[in-house]
Amino acid sequence: MEVNEENLAALAGVLQKTLAVDVQERKAAEKNLESVERNQNYPVLLLTLLDMDSLDMVIRVSASITFKNFIKRNWRIIEDEPNRISDVDRDTVKSKIVDLMLKMPEQIQRQLSDAISIIGREDFPDKWPHLLPQMVSKFSSGDFHVINGVLRTAHSLFKRYRHEFKSQPLWIEIKLVLDTFAAPITELMKAMMDFADQHENNADGIKVIYSSITLIAKLFYSLNFQDLPEFFEDNIKQWMDHFLKLLTKDIPILHTTDEDEVGALELLRSQICDNISLYAQKYGEEFQPFLPGFVTAIWNLLVTTKEEVKYDLLVSKAIQFLASVAERPHYKHLFESEDVLGGICEKVIIPNMKFRAADEELFADNPDEYIRRDIEGSDIDTRRRAACDLVGALCKFFETHVTTIFSGYVTQMLQEYRKSPTVNWNNKDMAIYLVTSLASKSKTVKHGTTETRQLVNIADFFAGNIAEDLVSPNINEVPVLKADAIKYLITFRSVLPSAIIIEYVPRIIGFLKAESPVVHTYAAHALERIFTVKTMDGTPVLKAADVGPHCQQLLANLFDTMNKPGSEENEYAMKALMRSFSLLQENIVPYQTELLNNLTLKLKAVSKNPSKPHFNHYLFESLCLSIRICCKANAASVLLFEEMLFPPFQDILQADVQEFVPYVFQIMSLLLEKHDNCPEAYMQLFPHLLLPILWERTGNIPPLVRLLMAFIEKGPQQIVASEKLGALLGVFQKLIASKNHDHEGFYVLQSMIVHINPSALQNFQGDIFMLLFQRLTSSKTTKYIKSLLVFFSLYAVKYGADTLTAVIDRIQPKMFGMVIEKLFILDMQKISGHMEKKICAVGVSKILTESPAMLEGDYLKHWTPLLQALVGLFELPEDESIPDDEHFIEIEDTPGYQTAYSQLSFAGKKVHDPFGGSITNPKLYLAQNLSKLSSAHPGKQLSSLVSTLDPTALQFLQGYLQQANVSI
Repeated sequence: MEVNEENLAALAGVLQKTLAVDVQERKAAEKNLESVERNQNYPVLLLTLLDMDSLDMVIRVSASITFKNFIKRNWRIIEDEPNRISDVDRDTVKSKIVDLMLKMPEQIQRQLSDAISIIGREDFPDKWPHLLPQMVSKFSSGDFHVINGVLRTAHSLFKRYRHEFKSQPLWIEIKLVLDTFAAPITELMKAMMDFADQHENNADGIKVIYSSITLIAKLFYSLNFQDLPEFFEDNIKQWMDHFLKLLTKDIPILHTTDEDEVGALELLRSQICDNISLYAQKYGEEFQPFLPGFVTAIWNLLVTTKEEVKYDLLVSKAIQFLASVAERPHYKHLFESEDVLGGICEKVIIPNMKFRAADEELFADNPDEYIRRDIEGSDIDTRRRAACDLVGALCKFFETHVTTIFSGYVTQMLQEYRKSPTVNWNNKDMAIYLVTSLASKSKTVKHGTTETRQLVNIADFFAGNIAEDLVSPNINEVPVLKADAIKYLITFRSVLPSAIIIEYVPRIIGFLKAESPVVHTYAAHALERIFTVKTMDGTPVLKAADVGPHCQQLLANLFDTMNKPGSEENEYAMKALMRSFSLLQENIVPYQTELLNNLTLKLKAVSKNPSKPHFNHYLFESLCLSIRICCKANAASVLLFEEMLFPPFQDILQADVQEFVPYVFQIMSLLLEKHDNCPEAYMQLFPHLLLPILWERTGNIPPLVRLLMAFIEKGPQQIVASEKLGALLGVFQKLIASKNHDHEGFYVLQSMIVHINPSALQNFQGDIFMLLFQRLTSSKTTKYIKSLLVFFSLYAVKYGADTLTAVIDRIQPKMFGMVIEKLFILDMQKISGHMEKKICAVGVSKILTESPAMLEGDYLKHWTPLLQALVGLFELPEDESIPDDEHFIEIEDTPGYQTAYSQLSFAGKKVHDPFGGSITNPKLYLAQNLSKLSSAHPGKQLSSLVSTLDPTALQFLQGYLQQANVSI
């Protein structure tokens, strides 16, 4: 694609169509872009397009977003895969993008800034050494648009330092950044402070200056996160003086009039709170001289800041600073006074735990956000969460005193509520919130609260204050308190008596019909959580018999919840449905037709526009569970599932709904595995599964492999008859060439060895082994060797050890000896996985006892070392050592025989035993085979070969012989 007017006009036209209202036109345009994005000059065309002032701004912005997404998908070079962007284009992009970004309007500048960050993650500093000097040189431009562009880009580039694991390469990179960036950013900060003083009465000017200072403060946080750099330690006073001044100096012109609009002043102060919290937590000694001034400034800020929503972030960050100070032993003395503790509780914690009008509005008008904050943990920057964290910090050293203070507040609030429940309901809400939040001393996501503080008696508080809201006949009355009551049950599900949990399940089921999205979502979440609660001895608190009588109502109410406006894709309800299936098991069978109808309708609806990944995942998990349960009760049910599911599956595959295709393959595998053979309807799909385009998406590979294995198991004769063995081996060849997916190739090959008639594979065997050895020579990894050893062993089991010897020696004379010496003897100890070890043990036993070549000639010398290695496989710990250059390979995720991939938990496949249960103890199998060999060839002096074993190994072997009641 040349960079010319014709191509630029064509690309602009396609980008215009990606914005079309018509879905089909939009998708066609997106496919068009996808088809040309691998062409050389494509990214250069996009950059040229977004730089054309004559073009409509909408198209230029679209070009910038398309460019960023293209970079995001394709810039990283993945081993074993082709380079998706030519080296020439990469160099051109890096040479142009910084200057281009700095002169663009802000909405395009932000997209290009993100693109630079993505490129920087891969190429900086080694492949892009000039990036930082080029950016730093722009600080002297005096153009705030340019300076902010540089600062924004630097922030995108450096913020990953906040979460990267410590490593030598990271230290080297940060040192390089500091050497180039620390001094200029410090000088820029000083200049910005001077500008701020000069322009504090200029509304537009001071706003731009404060946005620049905020970005500098963010950079300060990133550059100081891993460790305290020497430069910043030397200049700590200068920075802290700036921060203290910015916290205490008010700029009235920056105040916003809208109660919800967060202003530049609040954003900057919030970031400064983060910075000083970091120093208080990690660099206490260096920060100590500045601490009193900041504590005073933060206290004044908290007691003077109002309740408006626009101050929420600032208040939460300020409280978090106090919490970071309070939990450090060397600051303990600051809080020891009863007056100080009382003042913090009265003036900071209690006011910021109130359920405000803004919270009530969020509860009613934006329930998804309310739920995310309250039960998903995204409330980290809310006033309530910060206040709770401060209490937790204070409890570290003053638990008794703090608990006493808050017990009094809880009692007082409940008394106020009793005076007028309809008016003072928010007092009860606050009391419950205090108990729910503060009584939890330790908790986990899985179990909820596991240890409590002595704030109140949890069971007594439930009986006296919570139960009344759960048994109230009007499920829609004061919904906030209903939600609080349900959340109490969720929080303390592991510490409340089991009898309470069981008793209130029907009540919670009833709340699924509540009008409030928060209430019916909490009800669904509560059911899902309490269905997994276990007693101290590990038995479930709730059994199918406890919930069975409510089965019909439970299932009906859950689907009813998902038909309510706004809750059509309620992930909590779908997860609760999945968990209900798992608990109820055969209790759901009478309702299978109705359930399947409802699930299929949901599948059809969401496949048109997948937008809720968790909902979709639990939907497919629920389908898997219903298939397993119903087909176990009645094998013929598989036909009903196929009748209902195949039409939407066909639509998903034809429309190429990328998010759903891997799910469809997994469920089709599950359905096919329920058959005794392969129905014709499946065989019609089989040729399409071998098309290369399907295998280009990494996410498709594991479920596709699982589906191919099901086809091979259920329809081996049909595959041979359809003359698709060559294409199937083509898939194997593609997978085996990849370090990331070679184990998947072995899964396909091993299924063929197990299930396909040997005569059908006869003509392919030479090519298969040649491919295996070529890959071994070109790219030997631990994972590959493990997979190869398991395959060789399985081959020896199925085809015979002498056949394995012969086919390897045909490639190169005496090659089998090298395989034994350099692979089996050297690396057998690395085999992992129960079935993989069993296959290897049986295969090696056959090689030792059934291969004539091992007992005569050149291979005889390997017999005893191979037996020694086999005993080591049985008795020694697994060798988990990995060469230094293989640290990137996820060994533990790729066992050698059985596919470990199971994205859908309930679509998981049982491990296939190629011995059909005929060999239960491989140690006894070895002993029996050695005894048979000794009897059949008495002149071979087997006992003398065995006697040369290491004494410990010999002792183990004698134990196997005694256990098998045989001798040699």
